Amino acid sequence: MQGMQSTEQIISKETLVDPSDELFVGLNRPNKRIDQKFHYNEYGSALFGKITALPEYYLTRTESLLLQRHSEEIAQYMGAGQMLIEHGAGNCGKVRHLLAPLQPQCYVPIDISAEFLFQSACHLQQDFSELYIHPIAGDITTSSQLPEHYRKLKKCVLYLGSSIANYPPEQAITILRQIHQLIAPSGGLLIGVDLQKDTSILQQAYNDEQGLVADFNLNALQHANELLDGNFDQDLFDHVAFYNEDKQRIEMHLQSSVDHEVELLGQTIPIRAGERIQTLQSYKYTVESFAALAQQAGLIPVKQWIDEQQLYSLQYFSSPQSPESTR
Repeated sequence: MQGMQSTEQIISKETLVDPSDELFVGLNRPNKRIDQKFHYNEYGSALFGKITALPEYYLTRTESLLLQRHSEEIAQYMGAGQMLIEHGAGNCGKVRHLLAPLQPQCYVPIDISAEFLFQSACHLQQDFSELYIHPIAGDITTSSQLPEHYRKLKKCVLYLGSSIANYPPEQAITILRQIHQLIAPSGGLLIGVDLQKDTSILQQAYNDEQGLVADFNLNALQHANELLDGNFDQDLFDHVAFYNEDKQRIEMHLQSSVDHEVELLGQTIPIRAGERIQTLQSYKYTVESFAALAQQAGLIPVKQWIDEQQLYSLQYFSSPQSPESTR
Protein backbone atom coordinates (compact mmCIF):
# COMPACT_ATOMS: atom_id res chain seq x y z
CA MET A 1 0.00 0.00 0.00
CA GLN A 2 1.52 3.30 -1.08
CA GLY A 3 1.61 6.56 0.83
CA MET A 4 1.70 5.21 4.35
CA GLN A 5 3.78 7.52 6.54
CA SER A 6 3.80 5.89 9.97
CA THR A 7 3.49 2.50 11.60
CA GLU A 8 0.45 3.70 13.55
CA GLN A 9 -1.44 4.09 10.29
CA ILE A 10 -0.82 0.62 9.00
CA ILE A 11 -0.35 -1.63 12.04
CA SER A 12 -3.57 -2.79 13.66
CA LYS A 13 -3.93 -4.88 16.80
CA GLU A 14 -6.12 -7.89 17.47
CA THR A 15 -5.97 -9.28 20.96
CA LEU A 16 -6.15 -12.90 22.04
CA VAL A 17 -9.07 -14.27 24.04
CA ASP A 18 -8.14 -14.50 27.74
CA PRO A 19 -6.05 -17.70 27.94
CA SER A 20 -6.23 -18.06 31.73
CA ASP A 21 -9.00 -20.70 31.59
CA GLU A 22 -6.84 -23.06 29.54
CA LEU A 23 -3.88 -22.52 31.85
CA PHE A 24 -5.97 -23.08 35.00
CA VAL A 25 -7.50 -26.31 33.65
CA GLY A 26 -4.05 -27.63 32.71
CA LEU A 27 -2.73 -27.07 36.23
CA ASN A 28 -5.75 -28.78 37.80
CA ARG A 29 -5.28 -32.02 35.88
CA PRO A 30 -3.83 -35.12 37.60
CA ASN A 31 -0.99 -34.93 35.06
CA LYS A 32 -0.35 -31.22 35.24
CA ARG A 33 0.70 -29.31 32.16
CA ILE A 34 1.37 -25.78 31.00
CA ASP A 35 1.02 -25.32 27.25
CA GLN A 36 4.28 -24.25 25.61
CA LYS A 37 2.78 -20.93 24.50
CA PHE A 38 2.77 -19.76 28.13
CA HIS A 39 6.56 -19.51 28.02
CA TYR A 40 6.07 -16.42 25.88
CA ASN A 41 5.24 -13.41 27.96
CA GLU A 42 7.37 -10.37 27.12
CA TYR A 43 10.28 -11.60 29.27
CA GLY A 44 10.06 -15.14 27.90
CA SER A 45 10.06 -13.91 24.30
CA ALA A 46 13.16 -11.82 24.93
CA LEU A 47 14.84 -14.73 26.70
CA PHE A 48 14.08 -17.06 23.82
CA GLY A 49 15.87 -14.63 21.55
CA LYS A 50 19.00 -15.21 23.63
CA ILE A 51 18.49 -18.99 23.52
CA THR A 52 18.52 -18.94 19.73
CA ALA A 53 22.10 -17.60 19.85
CA LEU A 54 23.40 -20.40 22.09
CA PRO A 55 26.00 -22.71 20.52
CA GLU A 56 24.02 -25.76 21.69
CA TYR A 57 20.73 -24.55 20.20
CA TYR A 58 21.22 -25.53 16.58
CA LEU A 59 17.60 -25.08 15.44
CA THR A 60 17.42 -21.34 14.84
CA ARG A 61 20.97 -21.07 13.55
CA THR A 62 20.50 -23.89 11.05
CA GLU A 63 17.10 -22.66 9.92
CA SER A 64 18.46 -19.15 9.41
CA LEU A 65 21.31 -20.54 7.32
CA LEU A 66 18.88 -22.46 5.13
CA LEU A 67 16.73 -19.35 4.65
CA GLN A 68 19.75 -17.27 3.67
CA ARG A 69 21.15 -19.85 1.26
CA HIS A 70 17.92 -20.72 -0.47
CA SER A 71 15.83 -17.52 -0.28
CA GLU A 72 15.85 -16.97 -4.05
CA GLU A 73 14.84 -20.55 -4.80
CA ILE A 74 12.17 -20.45 -2.08
CA ALA A 75 10.78 -17.29 -3.67
CA GLN A 76 10.59 -19.03 -7.05
CA TYR A 77 8.34 -21.68 -5.53
CA MET A 78 6.22 -19.31 -3.44
CA GLY A 79 5.86 -16.57 -6.04
CA ALA A 80 5.73 -12.81 -5.49
CA GLY A 81 3.07 -10.29 -4.52
CA GLN A 82 1.16 -12.47 -2.08
CA MET A 83 -0.24 -12.05 1.40
CA LEU A 84 2.52 -13.52 3.56
CA ILE A 85 1.26 -14.88 6.89
CA GLU A 86 3.77 -15.93 9.55
CA HIS A 87 2.69 -17.94 12.57
CA GLY A 88 4.98 -17.62 15.59
CA ALA A 89 6.63 -14.54 14.10
CA GLY A 90 8.37 -13.54 17.36
CA ASN A 91 10.85 -10.74 16.63
CA CYS A 92 10.07 -10.88 12.88
CA GLY A 93 13.72 -11.73 12.28
CA LYS A 94 13.31 -14.87 10.18
CA VAL A 95 11.10 -13.24 7.58
CA ARG A 96 13.77 -10.64 6.80
CA HIS A 97 15.60 -13.26 4.73
CA LEU A 98 12.55 -13.62 2.46
CA LEU A 99 10.94 -10.19 2.14
CA ALA A 100 13.24 -8.88 -0.59
CA PRO A 101 12.98 -11.91 -2.92
CA LEU A 102 9.28 -12.53 -2.18
CA GLN A 103 8.11 -8.89 -2.39
CA PRO A 104 4.77 -9.58 -0.69
CA GLN A 105 2.02 -6.98 -0.85
CA CYS A 106 1.04 -7.66 2.74
CA TYR A 107 2.75 -9.27 5.74
CA VAL A 108 0.69 -10.66 8.64
CA PRO A 109 2.87 -11.68 11.62
CA ILE A 110 1.02 -13.65 14.30
CA ASP A 111 2.41 -14.36 17.76
CA ILE A 112 1.22 -15.13 21.28
CA SER A 113 3.24 -12.33 22.92
CA ALA A 114 1.28 -9.24 21.90
CA GLU A 115 3.45 -6.31 22.98
CA PHE A 116 6.66 -8.02 21.89
CA LEU A 117 5.08 -8.69 18.48
CA PHE A 118 3.89 -5.13 17.97
CA GLN A 119 7.29 -3.71 18.91
CA SER A 120 8.96 -6.12 16.49
CA ALA A 121 6.54 -5.19 13.71
CA CYS A 122 7.29 -1.51 14.25
CA HIS A 123 11.03 -2.19 13.96
CA LEU A 124 10.46 -4.18 10.77
CA GLN A 125 8.38 -1.34 9.35
CA GLN A 126 11.34 1.01 9.68
CA ASP A 127 13.32 -1.15 7.25
CA PHE A 128 10.44 -2.01 4.91
CA SER A 129 8.48 1.23 4.84
CA GLU A 130 6.38 0.36 1.77
CA LEU A 131 5.19 -2.98 3.13
CA TYR A 132 1.72 -3.19 4.66
CA ILE A 133 2.15 -4.95 8.04
CA HIS A 134 -0.82 -6.24 10.03
CA PRO A 135 0.29 -7.92 13.30
CA ILE A 136 -2.17 -10.14 15.13
CA ALA A 137 -1.88 -11.37 18.72
CA GLY A 138 -2.81 -15.05 18.72
CA ASP A 139 -1.47 -18.52 18.05
CA ILE A 140 -1.81 -21.18 15.42
CA THR A 141 -4.94 -22.63 17.04
CA THR A 142 -6.92 -19.37 17.02
CA SER A 143 -8.80 -17.95 14.06
CA SER A 144 -7.55 -14.56 12.95
CA GLN A 145 -9.13 -11.75 10.98
CA LEU A 146 -6.97 -11.09 7.94
CA PRO A 147 -6.74 -7.56 6.51
CA GLU A 148 -9.83 -6.87 4.40
CA HIS A 149 -8.17 -5.14 1.45
CA TYR A 150 -5.78 -8.02 0.80
CA ARG A 151 -7.96 -11.10 1.20
CA LYS A 152 -8.16 -11.84 -2.52
CA LEU A 153 -4.39 -12.19 -2.81
CA LYS A 154 -2.68 -15.55 -3.02
CA LYS A 155 -1.86 -16.59 0.55
CA CYS A 156 1.42 -18.13 1.62
CA VAL A 157 2.10 -19.20 5.20
CA LEU A 158 5.43 -19.30 7.02
CA TYR A 159 5.48 -21.63 10.03
CA LEU A 160 9.11 -21.74 11.07
CA GLY A 161 11.09 -22.74 14.15
CA SER A 162 9.74 -26.31 14.04
CA SER A 163 6.80 -25.01 16.08
CA ILE A 164 4.53 -27.63 14.50
CA ALA A 165 6.56 -30.21 16.43
CA ASN A 166 5.10 -28.92 19.70
CA TYR A 167 1.82 -30.65 18.88
CA PRO A 168 1.07 -34.38 18.88
CA PRO A 169 0.81 -35.77 15.34
CA GLU A 170 -2.98 -35.94 15.36
CA GLN A 171 -3.24 -32.29 16.43
CA ALA A 172 -0.52 -31.32 13.96
CA ILE A 173 -2.67 -32.78 11.18
CA THR A 174 -5.60 -30.65 12.34
CA ILE A 175 -3.43 -27.52 12.31
CA LEU A 176 -2.03 -28.35 8.87
CA ARG A 177 -5.57 -28.88 7.60
CA GLN A 178 -6.51 -25.42 8.90
CA ILE A 179 -3.52 -23.94 7.08
CA HIS A 180 -4.56 -25.86 3.97
CA GLN A 181 -8.02 -24.32 4.11
CA LEU A 182 -6.49 -20.86 4.56
CA ILE A 183 -4.11 -21.06 1.58
CA ALA A 184 -6.45 -22.87 -0.84
CA PRO A 185 -6.81 -22.87 -3.77
CA SER A 186 -3.35 -21.80 -4.95
CA GLY A 187 -1.22 -20.87 -1.94
CA GLY A 188 1.71 -22.49 -0.21
CA LEU A 189 3.23 -23.37 3.14
CA LEU A 190 6.91 -23.08 4.05
CA ILE A 191 7.45 -24.93 7.32
CA GLY A 192 10.49 -25.64 9.47
CA VAL A 193 10.79 -29.22 10.70
CA ASP A 194 13.42 -30.47 13.13
CA LEU A 195 14.79 -33.85 12.14
CA GLN A 196 15.59 -37.02 14.08
CA LYS A 197 19.26 -37.13 15.05
CA ASP A 198 21.77 -38.28 17.65
CA THR A 199 20.02 -37.83 20.99
CA SER A 200 23.10 -36.21 22.56
CA ILE A 201 22.63 -33.21 20.25
CA LEU A 202 19.02 -32.91 21.38
CA GLN A 203 19.90 -33.25 25.06
CA GLN A 204 22.48 -30.47 24.82
CA ALA A 205 20.11 -28.14 22.97
CA TYR A 206 17.55 -28.28 25.79
CA ASN A 207 20.06 -28.41 28.67
CA ASP A 208 22.51 -25.64 27.79
CA GLU A 209 25.50 -24.82 29.99
CA GLN A 210 24.34 -21.26 30.70
CA GLY A 211 20.97 -22.48 31.93
CA LEU A 212 18.97 -20.17 29.68
CA VAL A 213 16.54 -22.90 28.65
CA ALA A 214 16.01 -23.69 32.35
CA ASP A 215 15.26 -20.01 33.04
CA PHE A 216 12.93 -19.95 30.05
CA ASN A 217 11.10 -23.01 31.36
CA LEU A 218 10.79 -21.65 34.89
CA ASN A 219 9.44 -18.38 33.51
CA ALA A 220 6.25 -20.26 32.62
CA LEU A 221 5.51 -20.30 36.36
CA GLN A 222 5.94 -16.54 36.57
CA HIS A 223 3.61 -16.11 33.62
CA ALA A 224 1.09 -18.37 35.37
CA ASN A 225 1.36 -16.16 38.46
CA GLU A 226 0.60 -13.11 36.34
CA LEU A 227 -2.41 -14.67 34.62
CA LEU A 228 -3.89 -16.56 37.57
CA ASP A 229 -2.99 -14.31 40.50
CA GLY A 230 -0.80 -17.17 41.66
CA ASN A 231 2.12 -17.69 44.01
CA PHE A 232 4.33 -20.28 42.30
CA ASP A 233 7.83 -20.19 43.79
CA GLN A 234 10.35 -20.92 41.02
CA ASP A 235 12.95 -21.93 43.61
CA LEU A 236 10.84 -25.00 44.45
CA PHE A 237 11.09 -26.42 40.92
CA ASP A 238 13.84 -27.89 38.75
CA HIS A 239 14.08 -27.83 34.96
CA VAL A 240 13.96 -31.33 33.46
CA ALA A 241 14.45 -32.02 29.73
CA PHE A 242 15.04 -35.36 28.01
CA TYR A 243 14.42 -37.25 24.79
CA ASN A 244 11.56 -39.77 24.92
CA GLU A 245 12.72 -42.55 22.60
CA ASP A 246 9.34 -44.30 22.46
CA LYS A 247 7.45 -41.18 21.38
CA GLN A 248 10.35 -39.64 19.42
CA ARG A 249 10.06 -36.30 21.13
CA ILE A 250 11.88 -33.98 23.48
CA GLU A 251 9.97 -33.33 26.70
CA MET A 252 10.42 -30.46 29.13
CA HIS A 253 9.03 -30.54 32.64
CA LEU A 254 9.17 -28.55 35.85
CA GLN A 255 9.73 -30.94 38.76
CA SER A 256 8.77 -29.99 42.29
CA SER A 257 11.57 -30.49 44.83
CA VAL A 258 9.26 -30.49 47.89
CA ASP A 259 5.66 -31.06 48.91
CA HIS A 260 3.91 -27.69 48.83
CA GLU A 261 0.70 -25.87 47.91
CA VAL A 262 0.05 -23.20 45.30
CA GLU A 263 -2.74 -20.63 45.24
CA LEU A 264 -4.27 -20.00 41.79
CA LEU A 265 -7.37 -17.83 41.40
CA GLY A 266 -8.05 -18.34 45.09
CA GLN A 267 -7.95 -22.13 44.84
CA THR A 268 -5.35 -24.23 46.66
CA ILE A 269 -3.55 -26.82 44.53
CA PRO A 270 -1.30 -29.39 46.25
CA ILE A 271 1.93 -30.36 44.51
CA ARG A 272 3.95 -33.37 45.64
CA ALA A 273 7.73 -33.64 45.81
CA GLY A 274 8.87 -35.18 42.53
CA GLU A 275 5.65 -34.25 40.73
CA ARG A 276 6.19 -32.88 37.25
CA ILE A 277 4.40 -30.22 35.24
CA GLN A 278 4.89 -30.88 31.54
CA THR A 279 5.69 -27.66 29.67
CA LEU A 280 6.88 -28.79 26.25
CA GLN A 281 6.83 -31.68 23.83
CA SER A 282 8.76 -31.39 20.59
CA TYR A 283 8.39 -34.25 18.12
CA LYS A 284 11.24 -35.10 15.76
CA TYR A 285 10.54 -36.32 12.24
CA THR A 286 12.23 -37.63 9.15
CA VAL A 287 11.56 -35.71 5.94
CA GLU A 288 9.44 -38.62 4.75
CA SER A 289 7.40 -39.01 7.94
CA PHE A 290 6.52 -35.33 8.07
CA ALA A 291 5.59 -35.23 4.39
CA ALA A 292 3.25 -38.16 5.03
CA LEU A 293 1.71 -36.25 7.94
CA ALA A 294 1.13 -33.16 5.78
CA GLN A 295 -0.40 -35.27 3.03
CA GLN A 296 -3.01 -36.47 5.52
CA ALA A 297 -4.02 -32.81 5.78
CA GLY A 298 -4.35 -32.58 2.00
CA LEU A 299 -1.10 -30.71 1.34
CA ILE A 300 1.17 -31.60 -1.57
CA PRO A 301 4.95 -31.95 -0.93
CA VAL A 302 6.88 -29.82 -3.41
CA LYS A 303 10.45 -29.17 -2.24
CA GLN A 304 12.72 -29.71 0.78
CA TRP A 305 15.92 -27.96 1.85
CA ILE A 306 18.20 -29.74 4.37
CA ASP A 307 21.52 -28.70 5.91
CA GLU A 308 24.69 -30.73 5.38
CA GLN A 309 24.53 -32.33 8.83
CA GLN A 310 20.88 -33.26 8.28
CA LEU A 311 19.83 -31.58 11.50
CA TYR A 312 16.94 -29.53 10.17
CA SER A 313 14.69 -29.07 7.16
CA LEU A 314 12.63 -26.43 5.42
CA GLN A 315 9.74 -28.03 3.57
CA TYR A 316 7.44 -26.39 1.04
CA PHE A 317 3.91 -27.64 0.40
CA SER A 318 1.26 -26.46 -2.01
CA SER A 319 -2.50 -26.65 -1.92
CA PRO A 320 -4.61 -28.40 -4.57
CA GLN A 321 -7.61 -26.61 -5.97
CA SER A 322 -9.98 -27.58 -3.17
CA PRO A 323 -9.15 -28.60 0.43
CA GLU A 324 -12.41 -30.51 0.67
CA SER A 325 -11.52 -32.74 -2.27
CA THR A 326 -8.62 -34.35 -0.40
CA ARG A 327 -10.33 -35.23 2.85
